[in-house]
Amino acid sequence: MNPLEEINKIAYLLPLEVLQDINQRIGDWLASGGKETDPYIEQQLRFAKKFVNQEWR
Repeated sequence: MNPLEEINKIAYLLPLEVLQDINQRIGDWLASGGKETDPYIEQQLRFAKKFVNQEWR
């Protein structure tokens, strides 16, 4: 599973504002020529996972 798929898998756990921010950042990245498997997308996944883990403690 690539990082983008993993973000989609946990998207329902994220507040709308956070999900929109991640979506905008990834959209901008892809529009500028980035790929779904680039480290930047992995960074966004790490952020999403950290947010989920902090919110559910």
